[in-house]
Amino acid sequence: MSRTTGQTAVDGGFHVLPTRAVPAVELPAPAEHLAAQAAELLGWRGIMLPPMTLLGRKVIVVAELLTAEHAERVCLGAPPVTDRTTVSTWVWPEMAGRVPPTAVRIVGVLAVSRHWRSALTSVVPFARFTNAAVVVPSTVAGADDFLLNCLMRARQYGVAVATAEERDGVELAMPARAEQPAMDLQESMIRWMHEMVYEQLLATVPA
Repeated sequence: MSRTTGQTAVDGGFHVLPTRAVPAVELPAPAEHLAAQAAELLGWRGIMLPPMTLLGRKVIVVAELLTAEHAERVCLGAPPVTDRTTVSTWVWPEMAGRVPPTAVRIVGVLAVSRHWRSALTSVVPFARFTNAAVVVPSTVAGADDFLLNCLMRARQYGVAVATAEERDGVELAMPARAEQPAMDLQESMIRWMHEMVYEQLLATVPA
C-alpha cells in the first residue's frame, strides 16, 4: 500500500502524524541595509538605488552618474527614455550621432533573498555585463546544498556571494571576479537598462 507522507495506516484508515515545525528563514535586517553593506564590502563605488524591477527581476542597482554626459543631456533637453521600442532604434546605423549619450555607469547589481536560488536567478542575467552579487542569510550558508550548489554556480557565472549574519553584519563567502565584464552599449537591451537606471537615479538623487 502506498502511503502519504506524514500519515500511517490504522485499521484500514489513516492517522495523521504531527510534523516538526521548521522555522522560516528570515533576513536579519532590511534588504536595502544588507545590500549597502555588501556593496561597501565589495568596494562598489556609486549611488545605491531603491529596489527596482529589471528584466522581470527585483534587484538593487549601484550606479554612478556620468556628470559630463548628464550635463550634455540637460542642455539637449534629453531626459531618460524608458520606452524599450524607442531605445531599440538607437543602435541602428542611421541613428549614429543622433541619440543622447549614456549618462550613467552601472557599477553592480545585487539581489537580497532568503533563498540562494531566488537570489541567483535574479542576478545571473546581469552578470554577463556588470558586477553581480547575492546576499543570503548566514543560516542558509551552512547547508550542504549551499556549499555544493550555490557556490559552484555563483563561481560559474562570476557572481559574488555574501552572507547576512544574525547580528546585522555581512561577510563575504565568495569574492567577486577580478575584472568587470565588458559592456556593449550597442546592444539595445543594455542601452535600455541604462535609461531605466538613469531615470531611477535622477528620481533618487536629483541632479
